[in-house]
Amino acid sequence: MIRNFKRTAAIFGVAAIGSTALVACSDSDSDDTEAAATSIEGLTGTTGQLVAEGSSAQQNAMDYFNVMYQQAVSGASLAYTASGSGSGRTNFIGSQVDFGGSDSALADEQVEPAAERCGGNEAWHLPLVIGPVAVAYNLEGVDELNLSTGTVARIFNGEITKWNDDAIAAENEGVELPDLDISVVYRSDESGTTDNFQRFLKASSPDIWETVGQQFPAAVGEGANGSNGVATQTTAITGGITYVEAGFADQQGLGVANIDFGSGPVELNDESVDIALENLEFLTEGHNMVMDTDSMFAMNEEGAYPLALATYEIVCSAGYDEETSNMVKDFLTVALNSQDEGLAELGYVPVTGAHHDRLVAAVEAIQ
Repeated sequence: MIRNFKRTAAIFGVAAIGSTALVACSDSDSDDTEAAATSIEGLTGTTGQLVAEGSSAQQNAMDYFNVMYQQAVSGASLAYTASGSGSGRTNFIGSQVDFGGSDSALADEQVEPAAERCGGNEAWHLPLVIGPVAVAYNLEGVDELNLSTGTVARIFNGEITKWNDDAIAAENEGVELPDLDISVVYRSDESGTTDNFQRFLKASSPDIWETVGQQFPAAVGEGANGSNGVATQTTAITGGITYVEAGFADQQGLGVANIDFGSGPVELNDESVDIALENLEFLTEGHNMVMDTDSMFAMNEEGAYPLALATYEIVCSAGYDEETSNMVKDFLTVALNSQDEGLAELGYVPVTGAHHDRLVAAVEAIQ
C-alpha cells in the first residue's frame, strides 16, 4: 500500500513556502516581477489573480502549483475553490472562473455552451493532475488487504456486508479478518471521482455493476462531502471503506487495498500507475485530450494499476482577453515545470515523457 511518510512535512512545507512567497510579493515592485518570470522559460510575467474551481481531487496539487506560481511570477496567484467537478464545469461555462478542474470531461450537452463561453472557440481538456484512486479502508490489525474488482463491486453495491465474508477471506489467505460490518462511505456531492469509480466498476465487473454518473447510489452506506470528507469519515468508522484519491488516504493513515484487476493483486504505487498510463488512449484529437477511460479501466495487464484519475484543466483554446490568456498560460506552464518530487510527496503521479510534451504543446497553443 502507498505510504508517503514525508506527506505531513510536505504539506507544512507548502504552507511555509506560501507564506514566504506572499511576503516576497509584498516587498516586490514591477521590476522584481519581470525578473522572477525569467526563471521559467516562456512566462509573460503578467500579474493578478486567476480564479478557478472544481475537483477536490486536485486541491493539494493546485495549492502546490500556486506556491510555485507565486515564486515564479511575483504579484500573481491562483484562487482555487475545491467545490467538486460538477461546479467546476458549470462555473467555467458560466464564465465565473478562468478555468475549471474536472475529473470527468464535459458532457455532450455542455460542449456547445462551453464553446460559446470561449467566444465560439473550442474548450480543451488538459489532463494535468494524475491521482490514483485508492480503495481505502479502516480495519485494525489488517495491514495488507487484497480485493478483486468483483469483490470491490459487491462491497460497494451492498452484496458483501461483513469483513470476514468468504469472498474476502478467499482472497486473503492467512489474514485474520474480523466479524465486523463493512461501512461504505461514498461521495455525497456531485463528483468526477464518483463518476470515474463507477465507470471503473462497470468496465471491470460489468456483470455486477451497472450504474455510472456523478452521483453514487445512496442505497448503501453513508455520504460525505469532498475527497477530504470521505477520507475523514472513513477514519472515524472502524470497518469503514471508501474510494478516494491516494493522497487523501495517506493523509488520514488509511489502509490501501491491493486490487486484482485480473492478473493478480497489484499494489498502488507510481510504478504500477505508470504501467497503466503507458497505454493511455484519447477519444479526441489535437490539443483537446479526452481520455478513453473505459478501455483503461478494463485493463488487466500484469503489474498495472489502471484505477487512476486524471483531472482535466478545462480551458478556452481561444477567446480570453490578453491578460487572462497570459495568466492561464503562465500558471499552467509553472504547473508543468512542477511535476517533481514535491508533487509526488502529495500523492500524485508527476507527468513525464510524451504526455508531458503533449500538454506543453497545448498550453503554448492557447490564444
